Amino acid sequence: MSLRFSQEIKLLLAKLANRPIAIAEILQETAARGFSLIISLLVLPFLFPMPPGLAGVMGISCFCLSIQMALGRKSPWLPRRIAQFEFPRSLSQQLLKNVRRIIVWLEKIVRPRWSQLATNPYTWKSNGFCIAWLSILLMLPIPFTNPLPAMAILLLAVATLEADGLLMFIGYLLTLFNTIFFGFIGYALWQAPHLLPNFFK
Repeated sequence: MSLRFSQEIKLLLAKLANRPIAIAEILQETAARGFSLIISLLVLPFLFPMPPGLAGVMGISCFCLSIQMALGRKSPWLPRRIAQFEFPRSLSQQLLKNVRRIIVWLEKIVRPRWSQLATNPYTWKSNGFCIAWLSILLMLPIPFTNPLPAMAILLLAVATLEADGLLMFIGYLLTLFNTIFFGFIGYALWQAPHLLPNFFK
């Protein structure tokens, strides 16, 4: 099955590999599909090792777009400074090498289903809220944790584009899992100053 996501993400990555393209250009080109496609494109690098200094811009962009979804907007907008950010060509080429595996996997599991959930008027806002929360977790300076919220964001974005209610439900479960996981890390860090002195006695 060939998904709109796989077709369009390949096209965008191919263009990015030829020359640096600003986020604003991608938003113009993707129109109403911009939310899901640009969020997917922004979150894909978090699944693989990427150059330093990019996580902040991509995370903030993802958060801004998802907040607009949570508020019910249908047309994406970003502040000018963020919209002018250009994807480095080296990052685009790296993504092109790795993204094919993800697309092949997604094409096997994604399809329109659970239409009651997928087409519910509140689902768009719910997905936006979940992605916004996951974007915050994504930006936390905790080593080696980026792929967990990134995968949940990608599933929600693709499910939104492909009207896959089952995949959305799995995305909600992953959002809950991430919340518990990061909550546990936060609790462990909070308890660390009290536990360490006893540990070294």
